[in-house]
Amino acid sequence: MAKQLYYGGNIITMEGEDAEAVLVQDGRILRTGTFEEMKCSAGPNTQFIDLIGNTLLPGLIDSHSHITAFAQTLSLVQLSDAKSFDEIVEKISAFRLENKLRDTDWISGFGYDHNFLKEKMHPDKTLLNQFPNPIVIAHASGHMGIMNQAALDAVEINADTPDPQGGKIGRFSGSTEPNGYLEETAFTSASAKIPKPTIDEMEKQLVKAQDIYLSYGITTAQDGLTRKAEWNLLQTACKHKSLKMDLVSYIDLEQCHNLAKQNYQYLKNYQNRLKIGGYKIFLDGSPQGRTAWMSTPYEGDTYCGYPVHSDKQVVTFMKTAVDENIQILVHCNGDAAAEQMIDSYQKVFEPQKNIRPVMIHAQLVRNDQLKRMAELSMTSSFFTAHTWYWGDIHLKNFGKQRADYISPAKDAILHGVNYTFHQDTPVIMPDMLETLWCAVNRISKNGVLMGKEQKITVYEALKGITINAAYQYFEENRKGSIKAGKLADFVILDKNPLETAPEELRNIRVLQTIKEGEVIYERRI
Repeated sequence: MAKQLYYGGNIITMEGEDAEAVLVQDGRILRTGTFEEMKCSAGPNTQFIDLIGNTLLPGLIDSHSHITAFAQTLSLVQLSDAKSFDEIVEKISAFRLENKLRDTDWISGFGYDHNFLKEKMHPDKTLLNQFPNPIVIAHASGHMGIMNQAALDAVEINADTPDPQGGKIGRFSGSTEPNGYLEETAFTSASAKIPKPTIDEMEKQLVKAQDIYLSYGITTAQDGLTRKAEWNLLQTACKHKSLKMDLVSYIDLEQCHNLAKQNYQYLKNYQNRLKIGGYKIFLDGSPQGRTAWMSTPYEGDTYCGYPVHSDKQVVTFMKTAVDENIQILVHCNGDAAAEQMIDSYQKVFEPQKNIRPVMIHAQLVRNDQLKRMAELSMTSSFFTAHTWYWGDIHLKNFGKQRADYISPAKDAILHGVNYTFHQDTPVIMPDMLETLWCAVNRISKNGVLMGKEQKITVYEALKGITINAAYQYFEENRKGSIKAGKLADFVILDKNPLETAPEELRNIRVLQTIKEGEVIYERRI
């Protein structure tokens, strides 16, 4: 492959000093330096790529999302902009008509948020019972949803069905009859019984999903909860060489432990752009859905949320990861869940085994907990866009003091905790530059400043989606910065984030996404 020389713009290396030019060959970075130096090293067949004043950065790295789940949502009824029960019904009706569905066909919707509906509450099955089809609609958080009676019958949930561990089945007042609302494990276990599209259909959706990630400058993405169905899809795409970006899969430790052992060749090792990064477990739910597990009650209540697992079970999960020397990602939103993770890991911690556990979301992690995380070499992956999307809800649920401390990136930095930022797609779109804006500005939709002391600089925020994320994946020697020997994974932006007003960061546009020297996304002007 001919060499490529990038020049003529801003080149942010994330190595502490910028460069005038970058020389690439065979998908890797050969050298960085001044334009004159690189031109002398280039050779006769070099392709000169003029940035025309735009900005070159390392390819952005998704530290937590669910790309297979996102792929699935692309064929669902989109409910994220529904503002009332009536609009939910209208969107389902339109979808049913447009797709010429039979009465027996399943209908799945995604993205409603009760916090933003006119009714300020979840609907129940009576709303959806006006359709003959079995229907399920998932909350934007992915932690809860609604089924109508036809769907409840299909998944065999009735008045005699007990609440599963770590979940709840909604009931009509004064009765055991299910009202259609399902929460946490009750929702996930019921959803698993819904008929799935064919593997060919899912692979096509996965290709579409990748294209969306690439449009946001992402060159490495995650499947943050992989079970057998998701693994079959990823492995099929891998064998067909339809993966355009690197994908890191995290196996559901509770339900699919053996998947990692059965596919050992993928463990910590890419095969056609797919690798198994480790395991995933859940310890609680969602703060905006009031299922996050807190050490002190929600504002104006005695309710603290609840755990998914017992302390004993979590210790067992942690010991499995340590014994097998495999990374573990742990979903923790509330501070009680964070405490359970830290305590459990500390009991089995072996310093010589560098598994780099990751606390996913860490919305309400406390300052004292961050200090302990640093001592245990944990990464805190913040869903920092909560400040914008649900900041006002957090103020209501937790009061100003706790709400101001969500996603405490500045304190993570002060304590020396490796930090990353994610979007938890499909919860929100994988818009890294919006997340950059959120981390720097910390403004809610109502214009409330969500904790001035936790604001960070643009450069610090960029680290959370580049070099720090590479470290989270044990890939700091391959990705995350523009340095000789690393992969030529780049993103070209129309503006330099370091020279852009903080309030304008979310308006920066991705012009190109480059994977190992090949342009795999280009913005149409």
